[in-house]
Amino acid sequence: MAVAWSSFLSAGVLELLVFAVVDPGELRWFGAAPVELSSQAVYTLAFLVFWGVIALASSLALLLVNLPTEDARPARRAPGWPR
Repeated sequence: MAVAWSSFLSAGVLELLVFAVVDPGELRWFGAAPVELSSQAVYTLAFLVFWGVIALASSLALLLVNLPTEDARPARRAPGWPR
């Protein structure tokens, strides 16, 4: 949940910053045909893309921070421990 919630908030901030500069009605597909989506659809799709990318990056960072070292070995316990 730490990754999901923080990436959700970050995606919201990123969307505010991006669409403060970009008008969804002026978007074009690689400079050619205009995007035939409503403004709300563009906002929604952009938010989901931002959320997914940020969540992926956060998950990868969390995975890399928590990787065990090669020297770390699990502690040996007596069979049946704990009871």
